[in-house]
Amino acid sequence: MKDIRLKLILAVIGGLLLIPLVAMQFTDEVDWSLFDFIVMGILLLITGMAIELVLRKFRSLQARILVCGGILFVFFLIWAELAVGIFGSPWAGS
Repeated sequence: MKDIRLKLILAVIGGLLLIPLVAMQFTDEVDWSLFDFIVMGILLLITGMAIELVLRKFRSLQARILVCGGILFVFFLIWAELAVGIFGSPWAGS
């Protein structure tokens, strides 16, 4: 079961990274560099592995939901900062 979840996580990451790759073929609105793909791949991999760790370590459904929700919240904050710079950090996207 654990091996299947790991393969599923990697497949989802690959599928998500294909979205901007395909969009770049049809529009100039999406302009990702190799660095953008690497950073997002790492961010998705860390998020996926953290959620996998939670699913392995926590037995309570409530605990799983809370911790996974926190992980996703942090993921979305980092993603938003990298994309548009909501906090104005030096590594903001805009």
